[in-house]
Amino acid sequence: MTVYAGQGDARRSLALLWGAPEEPRTGRSGPRPGLSVDAIVSAAVAVADAEGMAALSMRAVGERLGRTAMALYTYVPGKAELLDLMHDRALAELRTGQPPAAGWREAVTAWAEGLYACYLRHPWVLQVSQARPVLGPAELAAMEALLGALRPAALAPPRLRGAVAALWQFVRGLAATTADARGAAAATGVTDEEWWSARSARLAELAPDFAERFPLLVALQSEGGGAPEDTHREAFRTGLAVLLDGIEAGAGPRA
Repeated sequence: MTVYAGQGDARRSLALLWGAPEEPRTGRSGPRPGLSVDAIVSAAVAVADAEGMAALSMRAVGERLGRTAMALYTYVPGKAELLDLMHDRALAELRTGQPPAAGWREAVTAWAEGLYACYLRHPWVLQVSQARPVLGPAELAAMEALLGALRPAALAPPRLRGAVAALWQFVRGLAATTADARGAAAATGVTDEEWWSARSARLAELAPDFAERFPLLVALQSEGGGAPEDTHREAFRTGLAVLLDGIEAGAGPRA
């Protein structure tokens, strides 16, 4: 399920993302309503975290707040604008500002680990397409933080753009694989061990010469990788190191 950001009213979405709009009044006398944009976004994130993107609706968010869906529209125009706010709220958890005093590799590693952890806390964010950015302050601050971490590497602009794209998509892709692996058993009713056991036995019947046909693959698999979660973490660590080696090879003389 892929969801495209920025489908709502651009003027309203950007105002909500960047401004601090006043809480609306109902036109009646008495106390102001006990809702806010912040509370609605928090409830929406909680719904998506607990039940996934498919469960997200204005009605579901309203029920979590003890309100009707109609009560939310005074604050947020609709689900499309709400999704933009949710996406930026999740990325606001990332550390921004000046990179640590250590070298640029350490700074980029810290940035990547933060993004990876954020995606796994909020796996629904991975369903929001990157084709059209939200353009919220947290999303842009995350990009600015990565550029700041890479600045000491003194990359030429074309290489810098390539490095940023490669790093972001590497973290996103591996986080998606890890999130999918975590949810596979619950979604299918079959554990990883059961799934692999059934298919390994069948492959052995169908391809008794498997080791001769795929010797490099068998050799790699024989090294073992531990539990799936450990394997994913190791893939993240080593894959990131390979990317950083490549960036370092193209670093400028000031690096």
